[in-house]
Amino acid sequence: MPHRTSRRTLLTATAAATAAAATGVLSATGTASAHPADASTNATTDRRLRRIIAGMSLEEKVGQLFVMRVYGHSATDPDQADIDANLKEIGVRTAAELVSTYHVGGIIYFAWAHNTRDPHQIAALSNGIQQAALGERSRVPLLISTDQEHGIVCRVGEPATLLPGAMALGAGGSRSDTRRAAWIAGAELAALGINQNYAPDADVNVNPANPVIGVRSFGSAPESVAELVAAQVKGYQGAGVAATAKHFPGHGDTSTDSHTGLPVIEHTRQEWEELDAPPFRAAIRARIDSIMTAHIVVPALDPSEDPATLSRPILTGILREELGYDGVVVTDSLGMEGVRTKYGDDRVPVLALLAGVDQLLNPPNPSVAWNAVLEAVRGGEISEARVEESVLRILRLKTRLGLFRDPFVSGRGVDRTVGIRKHLLDADRIAERTTTLLAAPGALLPLSRRTHRRLLVVGADPASPSGTTGPPTSTLAGAFTELGFAATALSTGTAPNQAKIAEAVAAAQGRDAVVVATYNITASSAQLALVDALVATGVPVVAVAIRNPYDAAHLTGRGVAAVLASYSWTDVELRAAARVIAGRARPEGRLPVPVQRADDPARVLYPVGHGLSY
Repeated sequence: MPHRTSRRTLLTATAAATAAAATGVLSATGTASAHPADASTNATTDRRLRRIIAGMSLEEKVGQLFVMRVYGHSATDPDQADIDANLKEIGVRTAAELVSTYHVGGIIYFAWAHNTRDPHQIAALSNGIQQAALGERSRVPLLISTDQEHGIVCRVGEPATLLPGAMALGAGGSRSDTRRAAWIAGAELAALGINQNYAPDADVNVNPANPVIGVRSFGSAPESVAELVAAQVKGYQGAGVAATAKHFPGHGDTSTDSHTGLPVIEHTRQEWEELDAPPFRAAIRARIDSIMTAHIVVPALDPSEDPATLSRPILTGILREELGYDGVVVTDSLGMEGVRTKYGDDRVPVLALLAGVDQLLNPPNPSVAWNAVLEAVRGGEISEARVEESVLRILRLKTRLGLFRDPFVSGRGVDRTVGIRKHLLDADRIAERTTTLLAAPGALLPLSRRTHRRLLVVGADPASPSGTTGPPTSTLAGAFTELGFAATALSTGTAPNQAKIAEAVAAAQGRDAVVVATYNITASSAQLALVDALVATGVPVVAVAIRNPYDAAHLTGRGVAAVLASYSWTDVELRAAARVIAGRARPEGRLPVPVQRADDPARVLYPVGHGLSY
């Protein structure tokens, strides 16, 4: 397995710190605070909700368990291309038809499904969906959800406020900044009618080769991750949006992407307790509204080798009974290969419910999944009481969010909340405190406009997260220009060929400095050839790792004048990196993960907590 040696070193290194934390806030056995439903949902409310459930048909009860995607910017009048996509994938024309056909309890928004064009459109779509739900016989409002982690996973883009992602916040190390970022995000989502956010990521990223989590995690130290997870739970839920800790029981140590395969986590039960469990325990103590499952196999927790999403020992035995969680459990997307490898699409939703799940997220074929659950209940494999148990949890959550009182939002609320100046300024200041200066052997920084005015910005331009204004090189160049530099952008891509490298070398002539944006460098990456060629020109080179800070292992010692980490290539983080390079802000970030040596992964090059300043 890639990076196995370095990962095991990290497991050992973090165990002692975790054990110490376990005696305090991260008690290995502490489950004193279960779910908010235990304390805040009184018997009167439950009786009212049970009456609502008793009035539902079986089809409506089953529908409440499903959270589905749907194409279109409007609940009733989407574009023809979206109607065609809905008919092909879902068998309905519109979001309103999805609600009336399957009685779904929730809908998830995606940018690629054209749900999130602009704030007023999103609010109108949310209102249209809620109107369709209230027109149903049961009159139960919907949970409208999305993945708004920020950083590299962001479904609602500008003009909404974009914020640093989890690992950037981990580098900042501030619980107040982390909570404030979540509150801003939550307040803006709530104004758009989105009331359930699939964030924060509670995975502890102890594998540098992790292809799916990485910078979506707050870091590699369980106790630090736990603190920041709890801070975000309080921020989101304080703003009126349900938070979702993911991906239980912990997706931080894998070299397989569960979107395309079935990862196996080889942690022992003790390692799981020390490394993976603390953030979920902290989320539960922070009264988390929902927890998302992982499509991963953890043999130490369930020797059947079923993915956790379908594992009763993991979801009921550990999450429900051992950790004492009685809130909403939602699957990760049921369209991912990790959950489809072992069982067919008709069995997956049934097995998930039997394991202890409440919400079934985005099955690839809703008709197959919905009818499979109906047949399982009619045939006695799943009792109707078991379905009602999950429906009650879902309705409790809808009650806590105030959806039965008023599920609608207003255009005025959008204007007063989304992308307002205060939020944007806070985002900029928070981002500045996350930018990390990892190496500065050339004593070049901060750049001065007097001596290094003419800049060339080159490097990788990966596809931008939703709603950002442009490619990273253009964004960086624009930020430097606003700061008074004469900056030019040249995209060289993630795998520059010799012609592109030669073009960059020629463009560097006459420049005072070159800024290179790197993206997921490996030992054989052509990006290193680009860096070497630019260093050979004699023009000072500053490297910015715009995703994984692990790039620094390959950049250190190559003659670059400085190496920084921004942890994402969203506009807010790149603008902050530019201000740090230009001396308009001090680099305050500290590594939340260790960076191992490229030539000897068993040895640490930059430890957790490393970061330079000037």
